[in-house]
Amino acid sequence: MILNFITWDVDPILIHIGDGGIRWYGLLWAIGLYVCWAVNERMYKREHCPEEWADQLFFWMAAGVIIGARLGHCWFYEWHQYGKPWYLFGWEFTYRNPYIENPLLLLRIWEGGLSSHGGAIGLITAAILLNKYRYSKYPQYGTSWLWILDRLCVGVCFTAFLIRLGNLMNSEIYGGPTDLPWGFIFVRDGQTVPCHPTQIYEMLYCLVALAVTWPMYWKTDARRREGLLLGVFLEIIFVTRFLLEFIKNDQEAFEAGHMLNMGQWLSVPFIVLGIYLIIRAYRRPLSPVVEKQPESLDPKYRNKK
Repeated sequence: MILNFITWDVDPILIHIGDGGIRWYGLLWAIGLYVCWAVNERMYKREHCPEEWADQLFFWMAAGVIIGARLGHCWFYEWHQYGKPWYLFGWEFTYRNPYIENPLLLLRIWEGGLSSHGGAIGLITAAILLNKYRYSKYPQYGTSWLWILDRLCVGVCFTAFLIRLGNLMNSEIYGGPTDLPWGFIFVRDGQTVPCHPTQIYEMLYCLVALAVTWPMYWKTDARRREGLLLGVFLEIIFVTRFLLEFIKNDQEAFEAGHMLNMGQWLSVPFIVLGIYLIIRAYRRPLSPVVEKQPESLDPKYRNKK
């Protein structure tokens, strides 16, 4: 007899240390950030960019995605219903956000709570600031926040793949019941019936995004069409995310009964932005190619062997 489901009972902690330990989720996040940096370092070398750019990118990227993901989760998803509504100037309020009442709770990231949409907003913000305060020192490159994100999104595909693998190891963010043969019973989350392993579905569309954007950058002139790579990335990631939300369980109780859940509403602006960037990229001329790396402005990189 062939089983028509998979019992998933993986320990989310890789190495136990006292009452805690090193979790798969945290390790996969770290690996994902490193791989993304390594991909961009290779791209920057190809385009003769200053040597310090890759190091600067890692710091801004890591800070932007982690802070954005945390703030995004706490703002978008952590709304809890009051026992009874309260009124202010005639307006009725039925939900509260504990992070607004106690901002110090934002620091408790070990308790979980990271939003992919918040992470995307954080990356965009980091790219804007990085270009303004670091890359703009080299005007001959004509860089912009779109230039940065066009290259960054290729590595982010693999990072997102690993983060969704981390969600699978945590037995979290999965779909509703299914009778398909690859349904997972998430034992550690108290499930007794097979459910859609939407973490795996999302891992697959991250690989599709990587399979599309990687050759676009390395084999075509897409990197010279500002915003094109980012636009394609946004369409693959957020259109599929929007559709998958129909079979995923709501992350929070307040989403129940709504036509669209929070993940879908948050995906719509990124889908619209992606369409705009693709159209814009083909209406603008190709950006120039920089043939020679300028001398680094950072003393620690000068005369580096």
